[in-house]
Amino acid sequence: MAQQCEVCGKKPVLGNQVTHRGKAKYLGGVGTKVTGISRRKFRPNLQRVHVSTANGTHKTMCVCAQCLRSGAVTKRVYQTPFKLPKS
Repeated sequence: MAQQCEVCGKKPVLGNQVTHRGKAKYLGGVGTKVTGISRRKFRPNLQRVHVSTANGTHKTMCVCAQCLRSGAVTKRVYQTPFKLPKS
């Protein structure tokens, strides 16, 4: 499962890289021209993270940054957070 998010299935997408030349008309030029079009890949921002699963086990997954930020997975807690003693 190389270059694919294990949560949402996001994977590389093909597109075009368009190269422009010239000065825009609204800036006083004669307009921009397309001087080259080449194929390129839009790759997802994948991170290898330790994730805690629903049944309490931990495993390593390849997850995109969007799934990490949205809370689709919970990162493994290595140490319990500090708690104040009750007085």
